[in-house]
Amino acid sequence: MAGVKFDPNKTCIHCDSDFKDVKKMPLGKLSKAQIAKGFEVLEDLEKAVDARNNAQIVSLSSKFYTVIPHDFGRKVPPVLNTLETIREKYDMLLVLVAMLHSTLSAAIGRGIPAGLRACTRKASGTANMPPKRKAAAAKTKAGGKKAKTSDPVADDNPATTHDVIAKLKASENKSTNKKRKVDSFVPSQSIYEVFEDYDCMLNQTNIGHNNNKYYVIQVLKRAGINQYHAWNRWGRVGESGATAMKGPFGSSDDAIKDFKKKFQDKTGNKWENRDSFTPKTKKYTMIEMSLEDDDEDETDASAPTKSAPSGPVERCTLDAPTQSLLNLIFNHDMFKDAMKSFDIDVKKMPLGKLSKAQIAKGFEVLEDLEKAVDARNNAQIVSLSSKFYTVIPHDFGRKVPPVMNTLETIRKKYDMLLVLGDIEIAQTLEKEKEKVASESAKQPHPLDVNYNLLKCELKLLDPKSKEYKTLETYTKETGKGWRVPKIKHIWSMRREGEEKRFAEHDKISNRKLLWHGTNVAVVAAILKSGLRIMPHSGGRVGSGIYFASENSKSAGYVRCAGTTGIMFLNEVALGKEHLITQDNWQLKAAPKGYDCIIAKGWTEPDPKKDTKIKLDGKDVVVPQGVPVSQPEYNQKSSFSQSEYLVYKESQNMMRYLVMVDLK
Repeated sequence: MAGVKFDPNKTCIHCDSDFKDVKKMPLGKLSKAQIAKGFEVLEDLEKAVDARNNAQIVSLSSKFYTVIPHDFGRKVPPVLNTLETIREKYDMLLVLVAMLHSTLSAAIGRGIPAGLRACTRKASGTANMPPKRKAAAAKTKAGGKKAKTSDPVADDNPATTHDVIAKLKASENKSTNKKRKVDSFVPSQSIYEVFEDYDCMLNQTNIGHNNNKYYVIQVLKRAGINQYHAWNRWGRVGESGATAMKGPFGSSDDAIKDFKKKFQDKTGNKWENRDSFTPKTKKYTMIEMSLEDDDEDETDASAPTKSAPSGPVERCTLDAPTQSLLNLIFNHDMFKDAMKSFDIDVKKMPLGKLSKAQIAKGFEVLEDLEKAVDARNNAQIVSLSSKFYTVIPHDFGRKVPPVMNTLETIRKKYDMLLVLGDIEIAQTLEKEKEKVASESAKQPHPLDVNYNLLKCELKLLDPKSKEYKTLETYTKETGKGWRVPKIKHIWSMRREGEEKRFAEHDKISNRKLLWHGTNVAVVAAILKSGLRIMPHSGGRVGSGIYFASENSKSAGYVRCAGTTGIMFLNEVALGKEHLITQDNWQLKAAPKGYDCIIAKGWTEPDPKKDTKIKLDGKDVVVPQGVPVSQPEYNQKSSFSQSEYLVYKESQNMMRYLVMVDLK
């Protein structure tokens, strides 16, 4: 969304979009520059949606799907004609950015654009993360050296969407150890290499004609001998398609000539002018792919990260419940399941991973879609929906890709991109773990390494302690909804340095322990980087961090691994409360003179049963009663349960992690 400010350490908590597999993007691993184009298209789509320009919406939707290839199967690509669907695409791009092979600091700080890991909650919670701080005097038991997290752009934090896009484009493929990958469908793939830079992925999505197709063009050289081939593969996104291998040629000239002719025939552009590529009507668009590191693992992208240590391994110093937590939040199958909710085919995405720049393009398209929806520009909504699916490949099978013509669907796309980013944070933590292990003579236990990399002290609470009993009562009394949680374990937590930022609000005496539910796939990212405010359109109460006083409210946003879910209890410095009873998604701050906004619901935990606990010397209210009716709000409030919003990230501090069983 144009002009929206971003912060580099954002995380996302909601996972609901049209992807099936983030491990393998439908046309391969897109470059950062390509993802940036996706963001740009989304921006145009937002404008078209705002302007209600239907023609432009359709056109830009097609453009997005062309820029960010989606696998819809035989379905017609959907028009991105709502801000909600555009937001989902933003979210998807964010995740795709994160999925790129990058260093830990790049993923958590700068490699993922500012705000890329923030996400909107439709009602009860937005995951957002605080800036890094000094560790809270937490001595970790886990052994092993600390992973290096320095990044050349560590202090270069993008401030707006446009900054994000520029950063994505500028940071693409700086490594000198990059190589182009031979198309996986080439027979005897291992005996060939891509000749020089003659390699391109083309894509075209046109919703009106149900076009969602790709074209691969490469010049291949037989390893060790002067034998060249012109390779083509084409078909509908999500399908292996047809192939053609011309040659062998004794000279590269003939293969290059065939390559250039095919490129111009399909795109209307000359290969020599590709740096100033201009998309043509009814022609293919060039997709910028992310190059492979020479030492990058060439195995299937959906395969689990190699983390099994070789050689002697130290004994794990963590208690059994904490080990189970670490195993849960770094579980690869869990990540795959989370991605399936995006309609991404984790095993068959023909394009592999999208680059950060390509994800940035998805965000841009979503921004444009929002504007098109607001303007009721149906043509633009359809166009931008197609454009988004082109930029961010989706797998719709043979179904028609849906037009994103509502703000709700656009927001879902924002969320999707954001979730992908959080998953990559966990994956990059895993990569850092391998680096740490390789530096040690006797390797530290993998779980200890992961624990240290989180930089978050976790202390398991004794179920017999008064502290545990208080939190247990809070859970039971306010958790009697459609999903009744059963507590498995509770940890007190202290994120590195978080208390320093929270100290800015020491003068506020009105403090409350409140719930925040999330997706298990993003827990590692939240533990590492905290909760942050989303960069795009907000939920029902705008762009803030969402909390609830009733467990059942936040439980609705929990996405489990099996039946195991994660919830957080945060100390929130509420201060002076501004009360509202109607939705206002445009809110970005509490009114002057107030510190927070509370959307008053029909019920609230019985205040007569409230208790207080001491946290760092301050009294914090903890509800203990069952929800009781609030007659003054029953008739006039649009909220069934109260929601608590703060618009400054520094106003919350993560205090407890609760592992629950949700049937």
